[in-house]
Amino acid sequence: MLLSLVLHTYSMRYLLPGVVLLGTAPTYILAWGVWRLLSACLPARFYQVVDDRLYSVYQRMVLFFFENYTGVQILLYGDLPENKENIIYLANHQSTVDWIVADILAIRQNALGHVRYVLKDQLKWLPLYGGYFPQHGGIYVKRSAKFNEKEMRNKLQRYVNTRTPMYLVIFPEGTRYNPRQTKVLSASQAFAAQKGLAVLKHVLTPRIKATYVAFESMKNYLDAIYDVTVVYEGKDDRGQRKASPSMTEFLCKEYPKIHIHIDRIDKKDVPEQQEDMRRWLHERFEIKDKMLIEFYDSPDPERRNKFPGKTVNSKLSIKKTLPSVLILSGLTAGMLMTEIGRKLYIYTWIYGTLLGCLWVTIKT
Repeated sequence: MLLSLVLHTYSMRYLLPGVVLLGTAPTYILAWGVWRLLSACLPARFYQVVDDRLYSVYQRMVLFFFENYTGVQILLYGDLPENKENIIYLANHQSTVDWIVADILAIRQNALGHVRYVLKDQLKWLPLYGGYFPQHGGIYVKRSAKFNEKEMRNKLQRYVNTRTPMYLVIFPEGTRYNPRQTKVLSASQAFAAQKGLAVLKHVLTPRIKATYVAFESMKNYLDAIYDVTVVYEGKDDRGQRKASPSMTEFLCKEYPKIHIHIDRIDKKDVPEQQEDMRRWLHERFEIKDKMLIEFYDSPDPERRNKFPGKTVNSKLSIKKTLPSVLILSGLTAGMLMTEIGRKLYIYTWIYGTLLGCLWVTIKT
């Protein structure tokens, strides 16, 4: 019985991070809401500077749990930029943890507050955060024929006009790759074959629209594109590629290593015409696929379970993350200790969510 209790407790290692991350959400949204009201009459760039700092505080807390708490080993390969840049970040998509990998790279460039996402439209209904993401520079997009190209262009142009620092994260596959979802993979491969494109094994055929609109809208403002390939190391009992982790599995420390390969591509090397860019993007995913085939299936054991080139074992200092945990947890605990604070906390959850949903509904 004692052993069962120990094993159950061990499997619940995601509970503490979950409680803290969700529990501090109203505190963060309240702090942001106060600043949003105070900055209403100020130029947009003043709002953005403070919002980026607030966002960095919260994301440092996220990284405390997803990097320091889990003890995951971060292995970096390829081009390792150190300075802030205005970039488009293109990566393979396989897990709900993928967006945190962008944070992992951004904090190492002191650009954590500048991370903004192109998001699936369904995420706008998330409690509290669904209404906040577009306020921080996130862009909701729909798939295929419902994709609103004009709306995305207008938003990006506003960010360029206000000189908003951009670390814009896009997952061109649109859907997460899962080796167990054979129908999704087969449909993706059939589409590539129909279009005369190379059939890919470890990634899905990338979609072009969001990448094309983002690059065309910001090309004079960008420094580069980061082509990022990510592996959560792990194989199943048959030695095959394991499905990538959910957030819960990751927080339970079931994936001890993340391999991240970065290719920094200067904007002058990116084709501007849409059809040319479509071929270019697919070629980039062909390169990813070849690296992943080598990683998982290389006949040479020396080339398996790593990307080509020099490996950098990058460790994030707890000094960069723990203060955010203490600040946000302390403010939340202080609010919950008073009756007025508890009411404010509950009202923020309820009305913050409702107002956020109303706001995104009106805007879309």
